[in-house]
Amino acid sequence: MGWQIDTAQIEDLARGAAVFGTGGGGDPYIGSLLARQALSGGPVPVLDLAEVPDDAHVLFVAMMGAPTVMVEKLPSLDEVVEPVRALGSHLGRPVTHIACAEVGGVNSTIPVAAAAALGLPLVDADGMGRAFPELQMVLPTLLGVTASPLALSDEKGNIAVLQTVDNTWTERIARVATVEMGCSTMIAGFSMTGAQARAGLVGGSLSRCITVGRAIAEARAAKTDPVEAAVRELAGRELFDGKVVDVQRATTTGFARGRARIESEGGTALTLQFQNEHLVAEADGRILATTPDLIMVVEGESGEPITTEALRYGQRVRVLAAPADERWHSAEALAMVGPGYFGYDMPAHRFDGTVSHGAGSSGAEPAHEASRERIEAR
Repeated sequence: MGWQIDTAQIEDLARGAAVFGTGGGGDPYIGSLLARQALSGGPVPVLDLAEVPDDAHVLFVAMMGAPTVMVEKLPSLDEVVEPVRALGSHLGRPVTHIACAEVGGVNSTIPVAAAAALGLPLVDADGMGRAFPELQMVLPTLLGVTASPLALSDEKGNIAVLQTVDNTWTERIARVATVEMGCSTMIAGFSMTGAQARAGLVGGSLSRCITVGRAIAEARAAKTDPVEAAVRELAGRELFDGKVVDVQRATTTGFARGRARIESEGGTALTLQFQNEHLVAEADGRILATTPDLIMVVEGESGEPITTEALRYGQRVRVLAAPADERWHSAEALAMVGPGYFGYDMPAHRFDGTVSHGAGSSGAEPAHEASRERIEAR
């Protein structure tokens, strides 16, 4: 059954989305401000996937770029809706539904703002069930849905529409354009029919974000453990409890890349590797979890999620892990989002400690690294 989203639900949505953002997806507070502004005119209808007509025209709306930049380069509602309008004009048919590319951080609330500002319904679903750092890393890619034509806009009024040969090229070209446009842009793309959306998206994502966000808040109000409440709703587990003792972070080629070290009171240490999102959690030489499963950092007492750009020395945190949509553990999917793609010579380790054998890792340098080095040398 469809439902409506209004300003009263935004706080829970933003909190839950920051959890599912696995450290990335952008600052949820910024997205919530935009959503509140857009929802001031009234609620937005939210449809279950089953309610989306076969002939619907569904678009992803998202922020592309480094989350660290977006904290200072605040987007406007005009910047959010311009790519949708540009793409509808380019394709010659109206957009009928808005969806989230990822249900993480700002990219769960920006589509709410876009839907409200454009007077369109929102789909209770997203393209991955979490956040990933690159454009092609959505389940519709596995079904042959193309990212392009892709529209981009920036705060200066620049609007571009890209037509590329495949989704990896869309990522590469759009990423360079985003760097030139200030390291963050608003985008619209992945034009889908309702039938394609039902086949390729993760259903119930927005509802699940609200449920997780509300569970954390209610546990705090009841003076019970909000982290345990989050773990329960996520069907996940707690990996580590400790203090952040070191964070190394840099914004390069449009990503926030780095690592964080967390030490427990007993002296053991956990290292997190991230590229916008947390990719690997390792404790004393043992891999605890890797992409595509979810690795999340929350404040130790309040359960508030902490993004990679907000990690700071001295924070008391707890590290959680939860299962990804099972489709991410296929061989084809792991080639796109598994540890090997990001340059880690290891198989994918599931949140429960088992190893996913959907695809191996050769230890060879990923093909995308050569292009990344060329961009970094500019």
